[in-house]
Amino acid sequence: MQAKSVQRVRTRFAPSPTGYLHVGGLRTALYNYLYAKRTSGDFVVRVEDTDQARKVEGADRRLLEVLEATGIVPDESMVNGGNFGPYVQSERLGIYARYCEQLLEQKNAYYCFSTSEELEENRKLQMKQGMQPKYNRKWLPEDMGGSVPLGEIRKKLDEGVPCVVRMRVPDYISVMFDDIVRGPVEFDSSTIDDQVLMKSDGFPTYHFASVVDDHLMEITHVIRGEEWLSSMPKHLLLYEFFGWEPPRFAHLPLLLNPDRSKLSKRQGDVAVEDFLTRGYSPEAIMNFVALLGWNEGEGSEKEIYSLRELIEKFSLERVGKAGAVFNIEKLGWIEKQYIKTRPAEQIMGEIKPLLEEELRQRPTEMDAGRITSADYLGRVIELMRERVDFENEFVTFCDYFYFDPQAYDEKAVLKRWAADTNELLGEFTGVLEGTGDFSAANLESTLKAFVETKGKKPAFLIHPVRILTSGVGFGPSLYDMLEVLGRDAVVRRLRNGIERVPALMS
Repeated sequence: MQAKSVQRVRTRFAPSPTGYLHVGGLRTALYNYLYAKRTSGDFVVRVEDTDQARKVEGADRRLLEVLEATGIVPDESMVNGGNFGPYVQSERLGIYARYCEQLLEQKNAYYCFSTSEELEENRKLQMKQGMQPKYNRKWLPEDMGGSVPLGEIRKKLDEGVPCVVRMRVPDYISVMFDDIVRGPVEFDSSTIDDQVLMKSDGFPTYHFASVVDDHLMEITHVIRGEEWLSSMPKHLLLYEFFGWEPPRFAHLPLLLNPDRSKLSKRQGDVAVEDFLTRGYSPEAIMNFVALLGWNEGEGSEKEIYSLRELIEKFSLERVGKAGAVFNIEKLGWIEKQYIKTRPAEQIMGEIKPLLEEELRQRPTEMDAGRITSADYLGRVIELMRERVDFENEFVTFCDYFYFDPQAYDEKAVLKRWAADTNELLGEFTGVLEGTGDFSAANLESTLKAFVETKGKKPAFLIHPVRILTSGVGFGPSLYDMLEVLGRDAVVRRLRNGIERVPALMS
């Protein structure tokens, strides 16, 4: 079969509203979006809710929200509208009924009255005989090569006996197509089942509805996961039955766990919403997912891409056939690269609401206006860029910038305190209280000069000062941290700590 020749590229993402958006689904959506935008085409989101038993209320709109959060905005959808709607399959049942009737009239489809018990019995028998389970064509009518009289079929229909409609797969043919990712692929019709097209509840199956919709919505390229490759012959036969030219197809490689097993919805935390909740930014998630199967080309070591850059560089020819390993450590690395280069103003916009919520829940001895100011937050961000893994950690990982410590790392205290530590800390606190220049450089020279007069090395006070002002034994440059905190906060924390530390050492 030859590919459809049209001027404008149209791609689609067709999720089922059965729960959260899986990272594999996000990759499929992203590749469809990138290909459409790269070629100045249209990207369509169509909700495939024909499996009503598994439908989750509200999941369709939530899927769209998550897509848009990562920058993937459809040109047409149930929310955005368009000229090819409705964009929800349950609202298109009349369309499928008409095309199903056409296949029945053409004798490309037939009614099947087999019960689920009969189908299961037949499946077990075939497996016992070492055969590939397929429908046994018990209800294939006599005018299509079967043995069932037409009168018996009409009688069943008149009596309202539940039935499905199955496609009639031609015998002894090969079904071939050229996959953009995988190259030529061929199937023998003997391996193809007489697939159900219309279920007894009046809803179409995915296979039937997706073909009808892709044609009517003028989809030119179907980009989807490798798991749909086995369904290709059924879909191509439907295009042939209707006399329609099929779109081009590209089947993406599987996503794998680090142990090379298939990544599934039941293994680990693979919902895009969960990653967003855990603090990963939409840009990092999008960047990470783009690299799960695609690369810019030989010689390129670039791994950080903006959405605009991906649109400019993406091509289906650079999508590989081999499975792509989902490595959460790589996602974390990408997130850190974004944090290092993201404008401070953008980070502030994310963390300020979080900080304000914390201030509503916890009392602080700091000046609330000062610590929520752009100047203060900007200084905290520059100090902590290299030390945080997520944006929210500019608040949660270093809350000592906003709240006086309520406890101290006991192991650090026991390790760093000597008999005369508190005495020297008290004297040094007095020195700081009278220091006019509270810059990092002056604080460093002041501490070094002070300990030298006491016959000590700088580390003798550096660690205790850090512990009492932050509560922990690690963090950014001590002197830079003290400068940001300011004289009042530092002196107050040192005095409070000097009083409380002896209790930890007793």
